Amino acid sequence: MQKNYLILLLLFSFYSCKKAASPPPLPQVNSFYKPVISADDRKTITPEEARTYHVNKTYQYEYRTGNPGNYEYNYDVKGINSAGDSVSGNINVSGKYGAGILTTDTIPEIEINTEWISYGKLKAFDKKGNEYQLIVK
Repeated sequence: MQKNYLILLLLFSFYSCKKAASPPPLPQVNSFYKPVISADDRKTITPEEARTYHVNKTYQYEYRTGNPGNYEYNYDVKGINSAGDSVSGNINVSGKYGAGILTTDTIPEIEINTEWISYGKLKAFDKKGNEYQLIVK
């Protein structure tokens, strides 16, 4: 009887010590989410984004695209620049950061990068380093 247990123990250790095959590589996830949003993102909706296009006027965003955890929101914004001049525009935001286009009475298009600073409030900077304080319309 002890011999049987010894044989079982040896067989078990032989098979458990056998080098396991490495797991197959994880499949590459194809995603239309970009790690960085650019000002041009708000101009067009790709076919992939169109499949997840969602409008809900209860919230402040104009529309959103994407899937849970990876939504991209579109907002109309207004605010002031560092000189106190009025600006308005449209932005796309994913997570805390975004980008978009602002307009003033004198400048037709200003590309900006945005960051949420509070609920409904954003801080934005253009390529020249000018700062803008924005709120969602």
